Amino acid sequence: MPDTTLLIEMTVLIMVIGAFAGVLAGLLGVGGGIVLVPAFFYAFQTLGYDGPQLMQMCLATSLATIIVTSIRSVHSHNKKGAVDWAILRTWAPGIVIGAVIGMLVVAQLRTSVLQGIFGALALVVGLYMAFGRADWRLGQAMPTGAARAALSPSVGFLSVLMGIGGGSFGVPLMSLFNVVIHRAVATAAGFGVLIAVPAVIGFLMVDAAPNSPPYTIGAVNLPTFAIVIAMTLITAPLGVKLAHAMDPKPLKRIFAVFLVFVALNMIRKSLGY
Repeated sequence: MPDTTLLIEMTVLIMVIGAFAGVLAGLLGVGGGIVLVPAFFYAFQTLGYDGPQLMQMCLATSLATIIVTSIRSVHSHNKKGAVDWAILRTWAPGIVIGAVIGMLVVAQLRTSVLQGIFGALALVVGLYMAFGRADWRLGQAMPTGAARAALSPSVGFLSVLMGIGGGSFGVPLMSLFNVVIHRAVATAAGFGVLIAVPAVIGFLMVDAAPNSPPYTIGAVNLPTFAIVIAMTLITAPLGVKLAHAMDPKPLKRIFAVFLVFVALNMIRKSLGY
């Protein structure tokens, strides 16, 4: 067991992380997972729970929190009629398949490889946030047929590799195919449920790493999950209020720069530097 003082410090740190992730999700429409995964990695590593499966636990625990936050988000958006259920229904099978494949892949990879994958994908997301334009279009309607069959599993697969919900990939994808932004954000919350539920079920059934923190089932650490959920439920509404009170675009650019630095640091660690 880690030193009690260190354990208390890390509990407070996870509370702060959860609070920040909640505000961020409400303010920028960015899923908290993209912050939670590197923050969890730092917290667990500091507590002495390093190892080849550490990144698996970070991804799985992040996805567990996304189940709760996404369900709550879908419920809130649906009351305003913003969720596009037609997109959600037709894209659901592919997203679930991609999420399951992603979980199986993550379960076989070591921490250094997963760090590199997370860093590379986070770098792409950060650059898109920094330089992407609202008027970019790949089409006037969401793809169907073979294009949907290819894209929908990709959203689920890539999201599980990063331990995130549907926002970081789903919102840009829908925007590029002419879905208005508020419907894209609302529907992407539904993507998050489809991604997280099957992935977490799988992660709960994997063998726990020998050096796992207490109360870890499979690859999901339950105390961290509970703390983060409690904090995000409190702070996410604050983020929504701030979004209506101020222009979030400059903050989004700042966060994009922060995300690029986080991504590059993850890539550096994956290379052993």
